[in-house]
Amino acid sequence: MSETTHERIGEQSIVHRREFDAPAAAVQRAHTTAELFSQWMGPRGSTIRIDHFDARRGGCFDYTVEISGQWRFWGSYHEVIAGRIVHTWEFQEEPGRPTLETLEFRDLDGGRSVLEVTSSYTSKAACDAMIESGIDGGMDEDFERLDEVLSTMAH
Repeated sequence: MSETTHERIGEQSIVHRREFDAPAAAVQRAHTTAELFSQWMGPRGSTIRIDHFDARRGGCFDYTVEISGQWRFWGSYHEVIAGRIVHTWEFQEEPGRPTLETLEFRDLDGGRSVLEVTSSYTSKAACDAMIESGIDGGMDEDFERLDEVLSTMAH
């Protein structure tokens, strides 16, 4: 099983990197297809209520993670092309503080791939707060669940 690495770059950004036992196109499809996305996003035991999911340039998303409470996330897609997604997202507890994310999906040898996510926050304080919130552990769990979804997909 792969491990996710998290590296702070500069004052306002973090790069998350994870390898998967699936081609880059399959990993990207799991990020852009609502049915697949809802199977791996959020902690184990949670459910995802998707109110809107339109993964294309100019599209947007709005979903709620439900587990002992509700956490709503929404955002806009700025670029969705093979191998790359650029979007912003906001969290209900911090409206008006969007995070810009660039996801890059690249194939590796042997049918494997790597995903690099660069998350850029509105300020150093916002980046510090995200690190302190334990986002790394949450992302690790999401990616473990994504591994499980990928293992059931026809590539």
